Amino acid sequence: MPATSVDTFFACSLMVLLVLSAMAGASKVLYPQISNSVDEFAYERYMEISKHLLLNPGEPADWGQNSQVVPEKFGLAEANAEILYALDIDKVSRLNDQNRFSLSYAQMFASLKISDVSFRIEIEPIFEVSINLTATFHAENETIYKFEVSTEKQGAPVEAELKYYVVAENHFEGSQAHTSNGVAAFNVTLPENVGGPALLVVFAKAVYNIRMVSFSVYAFEHSLGEPQPVGTFLRLSPLNHTLEAFFGYQEITLTEAYALTFNYSSTLAKIANGNQSATYSIPCFQDSSPILLVVTGRNSTAFFAEWTSYPQVPLQTGVNFDDSTTISNVFAYSYIVTIDNALYRCKLWLGGPRL
Repeated sequence: MPATSVDTFFACSLMVLLVLSAMAGASKVLYPQISNSVDEFAYERYMEISKHLLLNPGEPADWGQNSQVVPEKFGLAEANAEILYALDIDKVSRLNDQNRFSLSYAQMFASLKISDVSFRIEIEPIFEVSINLTATFHAENETIYKFEVSTEKQGAPVEAELKYYVVAENHFEGSQAHTSNGVAAFNVTLPENVGGPALLVVFAKAVYNIRMVSFSVYAFEHSLGEPQPVGTFLRLSPLNHTLEAFFGYQEITLTEAYALTFNYSSTLAKIANGNQSATYSIPCFQDSSPILLVVTGRNSTAFFAEWTSYPQVPLQTGVNFDDSTTISNVFAYSYIVTIDNALYRCKLWLGGPRL
């Protein structure tokens, strides 16, 4: 079979799989196997609950946008959504415990108003992006970093277009690449007079579906600047297209802030500044892509670059059923959902008390 025919067959198969997953939920049983009427009843009941979580906005319908509001009824759908399984970007972000305005599981459980059902929610991009620094070359006035990026889904390569950005002190640049069999290699060159550490942000857009966009971020040492774990200097909490940056230390000076997507980049306008926090406005991009938010600054003399995504995915929240000794019927349901016109995979586990 010619290579073009293989590519076409793969693309059509992938699209059919995505459509069927989005419509039917692609649910599967975790434990136990359905072997009696009780299990069948629980399976159907939990499936309806999982759909309710994703198809209803909850009450109030805009609870995600207001950091002080705890929903009276729990639901993740975008209010007045025109398509099914369209989730609200702020409701999703408030499921991530890295967000200062996140809901606790107790709040979610109480607002679901189903006292005999425990649940877990996971949301992530449909495919994975991995970044590896494979070589470093030092020249007289610059350093060249060689990176390899792979895009895959469960071990299978995903053909993708790449857009990558490099952020360092007083330095910002963007460029493009393309994966061949799910792998791309490129060089990043930084002058020695640019302060580090540096941040590499990579977006990957699947060739066969422009709404399938994933991302990864890689912090690396440059000019003696060593990267620290995410959240060391700032706690970044996006909500209602506003970014709140809460300081982790007393002596913090912010320098630049960026909003990055696959097709667009923009500096953020600071709309408020306090002793221990700053607030930025997040643009509304017409792009089927998550937004990566990067804020740079200094802690005394050390440069840093902190980042988060909007929506704040991947995320995991809820009950860890692996450690449960009181749950007998546990089922998992997998859906393809839309958040700001980009596709993600949402997996829900639901379980009830041991009978």
